[in-house]
Amino acid sequence: MAWAPDYITAEELAAYMRITHDSDDVELAFAVSGASRAIDYHCNRQFGILAAPAERTYEAWFDCGRGLWVVDTDDYFGALTAVTIGGVATTAYTREPLNAASVGMPYTSLTIDRAASVVPVTPLYLVAATVAWGWTAVPDAVKLASRLQGSRFHSRRDSPFGVTGSPDQGGELRLLARVDPDVGVSLRRFARARVPR
Repeated sequence: MAWAPDYITAEELAAYMRITHDSDDVELAFAVSGASRAIDYHCNRQFGILAAPAERTYEAWFDCGRGLWVVDTDDYFGALTAVTIGGVATTAYTREPLNAASVGMPYTSLTIDRAASVVPVTPLYLVAATVAWGWTAVPDAVKLASRLQGSRFHSRRDSPFGVTGSPDQGGELRLLARVDPDVGVSLRRFARARVPR
C-alpha cells in the first residue's frame, strides 16, 4: 500500500453500484480517487503507509498545562527507530495517545520527557523522527465511506445542476458541497482536528 492510496478499486465500486458492464471503468476510477481524497480532507489524515521507514521533521510546541514539549506528527503505528531534537539523538520521549494501539488507532504525537538530556527549548528546535508513517491497513469504515462517496460522485453526472430526484414526487435532494452525511457519520471516529498554531 502506498501513501494516500485509493481505498477501494474501481471494480469494488462497480460491484457496490451493481454495474456489470465495463464501459464506465474510467469514470469509476475517477470517482474512487475523488472519494479517497475527499475522505482524506474530511478526516485531515490519509490511510496509506510508506513503503519503508523515513525521517520526517516537525516543530515542537509547549503544553503549558502539562509542562511538556509536544510534537504533533503524522499517523504511525510502529516504534520510532530514531528521534532527534535539534540534531541530537534522544530516547526520552513517550508516544501518544497512550492507549492508541489498544483501540486500533495510530499514534499521532510524542512528548519529550522532562528529564531528557536535550529538550526543544523553543519551537525552532526541530524534532525529527523515523518510522514507517501511516496505517498498516485501511479501516473497514473508510472502505465503506469510499463506496458511499464514490457512488455519489459517479452518479453526479446524471444531476448536472446539483439536484437529484423529483420535486413532483417529493424526493428532491440537493447535492451538498461536502462529503455525504452517511460518510461523515462512518468517519467520525477517524476525523483528526485541525489545530491552528
